[in-house]
Amino acid sequence: MTEPTLITTPFTGQSTAAEVVAGVDLTGRRAIVTGASSGIGIETARALAGAGAEVTLAVRSVGTGEEVAADIRATTGNEHIRVAPLDLADQTSVAAFVAAWDGPLHILVNNAGVMTTSEVRSPEGWELQFATNHLGHFALSTGLHPALVAAGRARVVSLSSVGHLRAGVDFDDIHFMRRAYDSMIAYGQSKTANALFAVEANKRWAADGITVNAAHPGAILTNLTRHMSQEALEQSKAAGYVFKTPQQGAATSALLATWPPLEGVGGRYFEDCNEAQPPVPGEHRGVAPHALDPEAAARLWQVSLDMLAPSSRG
Repeated sequence: MTEPTLITTPFTGQSTAAEVVAGVDLTGRRAIVTGASSGIGIETARALAGAGAEVTLAVRSVGTGEEVAADIRATTGNEHIRVAPLDLADQTSVAAFVAAWDGPLHILVNNAGVMTTSEVRSPEGWELQFATNHLGHFALSTGLHPALVAAGRARVVSLSSVGHLRAGVDFDDIHFMRRAYDSMIAYGQSKTANALFAVEANKRWAADGITVNAAHPGAILTNLTRHMSQEALEQSKAAGYVFKTPQQGAATSALLATWPPLEGVGGRYFEDCNEAQPPVPGEHRGVAPHALDPEAAARLWQVSLDMLAPSSRG
């Protein structure tokens, strides 16, 4: 059995989101970008708006979101920028966002996330990084599935990270009830979950005209790194991480959301605007087999449904 050919594009890790969407017309398309009030979320939303899409900024702080929306309107000339409250760690907030959405949805970029937090739990008792990065987006995406179907053809982008290399999903103790809490292992687990979501969602939804892919944006100094110490950041640089600008960091998301040759292509993991290769020891790149494992992806989907079931939450 031959290995599938990896997808390559004309773009690189230095490409910007604006360069990726140049020449793409998204007029009449509707998009949602979570976490669009800072970092690469802003630049992803700006790129989509610049291509003509109606963009909803799904953010925790509506006030900050409105400031960003005003900036995007001014820089793109696109007046169709909306702001809606969304706290992915709060399932009530996710449900309210889904209930308020009306009409088709062509692009969903699951961009928001938290990283290396101290041991914090959601109201349900879930480990916060898994609850926010995976379960929040899982509930959002499945809740918006009818809107994605209504679009006729739609794309979902699931933001993962090279951090997934640190850990697969520990199905025996996802929420660190028995094992000692490790913030980087918890983060890695949540980012593996983001990649596995793309695998299973694409399998389930491709027949609906929906394609789902995972993206590693690269290392960017944004609010996502706010829980990291200066020492940890310096260690990352010394270890060989090359930090991108937010505009470069948003490029892979913009590519998966818009690039015409990717129509119908899903269930894959991209970095630096190209499909990722297997990891190479000593290099901070590539996609681990555990993040593309179809059996783990199917298991995670069912586990996630079980966790979100009302009966499981009392």
